[in-house]
Amino acid sequence: MYPAIEPFAVERLAVSSRHTLYFEQCGNPRGLPVLFVHGGPGAGCSTTDRRFFDPRAFRVVLVDQRGAGRSAPLGELEENTIDALVADFERVREHLGIERWHVFGGSWGSTLGLYYAQRHPERVLSLCLRGIWLFREFEVDWWLYGLRAMAPEAWRAFAEHLPASERKDLLEGYWRVLNGADEAAARAAASAWATYEGSACTLLPNPEFLTLLTNPITSWALARLEAHYIRNQRFTPDDRLLRDLERIRHIPAFLVHGRYDLVCPLLGADDLHRAWPEASYVIVDDAGHSSHEPGIARELVAAMDRVARSGSPRLG
Repeated sequence: MYPAIEPFAVERLAVSSRHTLYFEQCGNPRGLPVLFVHGGPGAGCSTTDRRFFDPRAFRVVLVDQRGAGRSAPLGELEENTIDALVADFERVREHLGIERWHVFGGSWGSTLGLYYAQRHPERVLSLCLRGIWLFREFEVDWWLYGLRAMAPEAWRAFAEHLPASERKDLLEGYWRVLNGADEAAARAAASAWATYEGSACTLLPNPEFLTLLTNPITSWALARLEAHYIRNQRFTPDDRLLRDLERIRHIPAFLVHGRYDLVCPLLGADDLHRAWPEASYVIVDDAGHSSHEPGIARELVAAMDRVARSGSPRLG
């Protein structure tokens, strides 16, 4: 990854009477524009996210989505929909005077990046996506229940945070606590949710990454927004991102996925590439889910370096 870098611009933009977005720009103000789409929902952008891009070549726009990171109000669920997030990216693009940009995202960022591109293909130069999550029933059920086959101790801690009577439907059990009147209980549930996710993100235990995800600010937004989106913001039909690929088939794309990704199982990336064979595709054999995994970071940087060298949207 490239060395740490500070933003050359930081802004806040009111996108509704309720929501104000935080976004920053890094790298070269005259470089190739890139939209960074963070994961979660609710994770927000981190300082590490700036480091996938050659700062001499790219103008990187990192947006904290509604309710996430430094956007306000934190963890807010009202007026928080996938279509609103897409509209926000368009507002930021227009505000900055960018005609077209590359889109880079992982996990939920791959979901939202695909959906944004399908809604606005004329604005997307290329897609670089990691940890593919198509937001289908299979993938949601895997995260809530199937993961216990691979990480039983992490799943047990997640499930047993709730009373035994609430464990039959973990999503509804967490939803009730996260939105209940007992704030201490809600924040404890958010911590349990984020710990479950964070512990499954890396192939080997990574305390530094886990701390990033489970701090009180990130865990609160992550748990509330993930539960909200899984419960209330599902695609119809379930495979909508696959059905709408014809809208973006012409856009150069690079897909990266860890073979041992426990959060977003490899089948999602495989299904996407089988439906979109024109996209470049790399399976990293010694990696899990996180973009901080060395093999995944290496492939993401290499993909964006190819864009920088070509000076065009072509990835290979």
